[in-house]
Amino acid sequence: MNRKIQQIAFLVFAFTGASLVSKSQTPEHQDNLYTQDYSIKFVNADKDAQLLKVVSDRNGYIQVLSSKGLLRTRAGQFLFPGTLVTDVQDKQTSDKKIAGIETYQNQLVYIDNQAVLSNAWAGKLFSRHTMPEAKIFAGGKDFTFLISDGKSLNLLKDSKQLWEGSLPGEEVKDIKFDQGNNLFWILGSESISTFSPANKKINKVYSGNNLTCIEPANGKLIVGTTDGYFEIDAKTKKQIGTIQKKMPWTDLTTISQINGELWFGSTWGAMQLRNDGKFNYYASKRWIPSDTVVSIAMGPENSVLILTNEGLGQIYFKKMTLYDKAMFFEKQVRDRHIRLGFNATVSNMKDGDVTTGSMEDSDNDGLWTSMYLAGETFRYAVTKSSDALENVRESLDAIERLYTINSIPGFPSRSFERRGYKYDDKPWRRAEDPEWDWKSTTSSDEAIGHIFALGAIAELVHVPEIRNKAIILIDTLMSTIVKNDFYMIDWNGKPTQWGKWNPDYVNARPENIGDRKINSSNIIAMLQTAYHFTKKEKYKKAAFYLMNEKGYLKNLMRPMATIGHAPDNADELSKRLSDGWNHSDDEMYFCGYWGLYRYALNDTLKADFKKAIIDHWKIERPEKEGLWDIMTALTGTKDFDLKEAIWYLQEYPLDLINWTEKNSQRKDIEFIPENFRNQTIKEVLPPDELPINRHNANRFELDENGGGRSEYSAGDIWLLPYWMGRYLNVISSPKK
Repeated sequence: MNRKIQQIAFLVFAFTGASLVSKSQTPEHQDNLYTQDYSIKFVNADKDAQLLKVVSDRNGYIQVLSSKGLLRTRAGQFLFPGTLVTDVQDKQTSDKKIAGIETYQNQLVYIDNQAVLSNAWAGKLFSRHTMPEAKIFAGGKDFTFLISDGKSLNLLKDSKQLWEGSLPGEEVKDIKFDQGNNLFWILGSESISTFSPANKKINKVYSGNNLTCIEPANGKLIVGTTDGYFEIDAKTKKQIGTIQKKMPWTDLTTISQINGELWFGSTWGAMQLRNDGKFNYYASKRWIPSDTVVSIAMGPENSVLILTNEGLGQIYFKKMTLYDKAMFFEKQVRDRHIRLGFNATVSNMKDGDVTTGSMEDSDNDGLWTSMYLAGETFRYAVTKSSDALENVRESLDAIERLYTINSIPGFPSRSFERRGYKYDDKPWRRAEDPEWDWKSTTSSDEAIGHIFALGAIAELVHVPEIRNKAIILIDTLMSTIVKNDFYMIDWNGKPTQWGKWNPDYVNARPENIGDRKINSSNIIAMLQTAYHFTKKEKYKKAAFYLMNEKGYLKNLMRPMATIGHAPDNADELSKRLSDGWNHSDDEMYFCGYWGLYRYALNDTLKADFKKAIIDHWKIERPEKEGLWDIMTALTGTKDFDLKEAIWYLQEYPLDLINWTEKNSQRKDIEFIPENFRNQTIKEVLPPDELPINRHNANRFELDENGGGRSEYSAGDIWLLPYWMGRYLNVISSPKK
């Protein structure tokens, strides 16, 4: 242990007080299998080739029709896109001038300038036609095909033309076969018609000038337009209801029914219609190479193929448990997000390629690492995993070194880095060791994060070396803060900008300013944690002094609904602090709630603190923030939105790259008036449709120009709420 730490006198090595290991009797989610979606992408290797259609057959073979012939997928795995390349596997087919491609009886079928043909059925399907420009076709019963070159229509079977016709004055845009009603639906440039192979007649059933795509499904024809979709009854041929425009984007390009579910492609992403009438939205490079969707088809291994103008996105739907997802994310963190023991972001990536980026230091290395460290602590408490214990040990060493790399007693650095990488950044200071630099100006964010994680370790990790180190660090930080009159004093002998819990600073803010409440709440949580594990009276005395004589109990109990803009006569700092809701404060509050509630100095305070936590949670409910929901469960309340917390965990994407995301254009969201909390829409969108953000962000932020330049760590974002939920018994172990 570092000399500086050893010099601090402690009684904590002898302290073995009872841990608070009682589990909450709140509702528990049974961790059964659910469906997790993720994407493997394939970019078009030939940028000059126009992509036209995608299909796959019963063998899972994927084929793409392009303006330069048939393409197939090469390589490709999650986060590492493959490519679309020329398909030469069957040169006899690829060498033909294939103009159209479909599936018939789950086999690949083609049309060229001579015939409808296939390599299935021993190649016996080779039905000749006399339409050199044929490109559109659909298969009916008994290998009967209706084909078109956009002008004429032919009914073909066994190289015999059974019927010939057209849509007078219109272009044929698509043909689909309705097996249940034994008829072909024909999409024209300004109409929808049916063709009966039995009586060989065309009947126009609808006229319109913005029609784009059709799909027979469940006794209806689904009709896409440039502004939504509508339905036609397949029996009566009458429109059902009105046009549906409440969908993410209404300029539709293609419709497919896959495994009984409707999929819509558009000029801005793909959409899956859910049973509740809402849509799962697949847009941005998280899911597909571009947002201009050309074709959608059923893929192999329970996947959906979404062809765009720049490549193919293969969306997989995999059955897994939350525990399976946790193990996936544990590997993600260890593979590329541990920097010197810190939980770090990979940055400076090129177009989402994680191998092109580097782990970066952060102002909040101590906070993000503390949240990961707490998550691994809960994991160890639940599983007794040796791997989790080593993760705790490694990241705790990083937290400890924040205190020892500088020469200021009890002062935690923001971060540290090898010398030579931070030349002009003023907060960086030289360490005594010539190999290292450290970052000053430490914030209250780091302080509360440290105390949260260190308290969890001290309570739950019964390994003397690790537990004692955590308690020493708690005492180191809090002893210095108390000694310095509730300030965090930097290298220059002055308080850091935000490390201020002194009453002169806190109570200078008007009562409705969030900083007055958050600083009061945090410092009481920190002092209680220090007293709980060291039993040093100075911490309890300081806490009661602040609560009873300086109004901190009243400050922290003030209802969240009262927080708002500073009055006109307030000081300029208070006005700057209250220009809107501070979501970083939410993160600090909830990290502090562990020590505020769990280590409360008496039962009366504990009851009060429970009220304050639940009051805060209630105002956060619209965000459906999984971590806030699960942290609220520590109070023992039975009402903490468990269903929404599980929704958050299940819907969070496996891909944590900050792609460019845009949702503000969507037609299925309801905007609300501007407000102090910066809630933009009535109902929050699922996490896999939003920008990737940590818990200190506003979940109602709809857009981000991320560009695939960074990958976030799941350590603080996902693993902390999951493992805390496991520890609090609100999430069960995985069910088989």
